[in-house]
Amino acid sequence: MQTGRYFGTDGFRGRAGEGLTAEHAYAVGRFLGGRFSRASGKKCRVVIGKDTRRSSYMLECSLVAGLTASGADAYIMHVTTTPSVSYITRTDGFDCGIMISASHNAFADNGIKLIGPGGEKLDDGVVAELEDYLDGSGGAFPRASGRDIGASFDYVCGRNRYIGHLISLSACSFKGYKVGLDCANGSAWQIAKPVFDALGARTYVIGCTPDGLNINESGSTRPGRLCALVRERGLDCGFAFDGDADRCIAADECGNVVDGDGLMYILACRLKALGELNGSGIVATVMSNSGLEESLALRGIAMRRTDVGDRFVYAQMAASGAALGGEKSGHIIISKYGASGDGLVTAIKVLEAAAERGVSLSALLGGFTPMAQTELSVPVRDRALPFKRGLADFAEQTARSCGCARVNVRPSGTERAIRIMAEGKELRGCERCVAEIARYIGDIQGCSGEICAE
Repeated sequence: MQTGRYFGTDGFRGRAGEGLTAEHAYAVGRFLGGRFSRASGKKCRVVIGKDTRRSSYMLECSLVAGLTASGADAYIMHVTTTPSVSYITRTDGFDCGIMISASHNAFADNGIKLIGPGGEKLDDGVVAELEDYLDGSGGAFPRASGRDIGASFDYVCGRNRYIGHLISLSACSFKGYKVGLDCANGSAWQIAKPVFDALGARTYVIGCTPDGLNINESGSTRPGRLCALVRERGLDCGFAFDGDADRCIAADECGNVVDGDGLMYILACRLKALGELNGSGIVATVMSNSGLEESLALRGIAMRRTDVGDRFVYAQMAASGAALGGEKSGHIIISKYGASGDGLVTAIKVLEAAAERGVSLSALLGGFTPMAQTELSVPVRDRALPFKRGLADFAEQTARSCGCARVNVRPSGTERAIRIMAEGKELRGCERCVAEIARYIGDIQGCSGEICAE
């Protein structure tokens, strides 16, 4: 029941100050404070984290004002990761959590992610109520006064406890490993290095000088700098995170990218060896490589597919009892450790798998044979228009003519864009397929084959 009026697959996201304003954030705070206080019959407690974007401070202040005006108490974790807010919401008994981040988007965008009391994405029914409230059709909440006005508290101790939790996750030392870390100038910049240092690794860190404007200039969506660092410094491996560190993409000892599919293969094989897959296999999305499904099947591991978005992955995991799920983009959920993707947990568990066996990351990928696959993101004004003009049928016809085994074309849940993926035996055919589909979208927008945005 994801309405999409304001909230997409990963929260309320938009250009800060335009599509997502301080007024929006204040209204979200007013709703959450009033809604959860009314439901529990007592003062609501909400924990808030943010990434390093300049606009995150503006939105944080507005959210706190809205929460306290509704009589809720706000606990501020400052710059931290989305997974840490999820972890603290669950372990410290908060009514809900809020993360201010646009994840992998550029600095000009921002977002508000809402987390339920169990650490999972907030229930869609509550989100629908919130969207009604933002539209002015959801009633009103009284303003608190006197002693009933909420308070705000510094809660950096929550982030510190999360760091301790991460350090406790590995059963072995990483001593002797040289590890590259790309923090994307985002939420992980004060967390990743202390964790891997404490676990014994020798760390080499990039993307750790945030200035409010440079978030995601490197990181999981741009792993080239990490791969170069691994090659130049002769590192054993590297891990790149996105702006709020719920994604992880790795580089092996040769500086080759290991995407989310590769990481899921490593983790699935390890969990099976430990007897922790529960016979339920893993959950992936429609964007995961068919080679992952086939390679896992050869090891006796089933793979279910779901729609793109870690909320859908977790829902399928919960329904099937799967211990592992994720996305090619690097959102990976290990149910033993939480209800949402956690890039740092993924990195720790992948390196632990290598350390326990005394092998390289590339050795852990033995038996994984991906098919050729190409992806392209096309900016659009209206995500629905191309589909109304027969885009889905055109994509299928183009895939057949280019010799592709599979094509997936979908509107992005986080940006005004259409994602195109083609898969087959030959990379050249996949590239031709996505290029022709992109041109078709451009023609629909009146761009004469050129892709246009605003």
